Amino acid sequence: MQLRDDLDPTVLASAEAAVAWLNNDRGTNFHLSGLADDDAAAPVRVGDMAELGLVLCDDDICAREQVRVVKTEAGYDVSGVAMADDDRIPALLDPPVGIRAHWLDDQLAKFEFVLLLFYRGRW
Repeated sequence: MQLRDDLDPTVLASAEAAVAWLNNDRGTNFHLSGLADDDAAAPVRVGDMAELGLVLCDDDICAREQVRVVKTEAGYDVSGVAMADDDRIPALLDPPVGIRAHWLDDQLAKFEFVLLLFYRGRW
């Protein structure tokens, strides 16, 4: 997994366009935490296409979404891609390691205590 801060600017631009499309399409408020693929590339020329495994988080959950991004003259055209059942990373995820401490600090600022439940290696 690549964290958002480690992404190449061209990959980041296409991933952020995909997040904006998902949030607009679904009425969600996800932000990009990173990419599931270590070798993700961005579409560079008009007509180029790339598939990205987005790792998205909001205040409550993290999820993985697979999208297809096509470079256009106006920006990017984004569409969803169905994930196969045998994909390595499940659709609902634990927050990435770099996000966990930040999330926990945010929750402790809002509440008197936080109860963490661990189930099958997830929290």
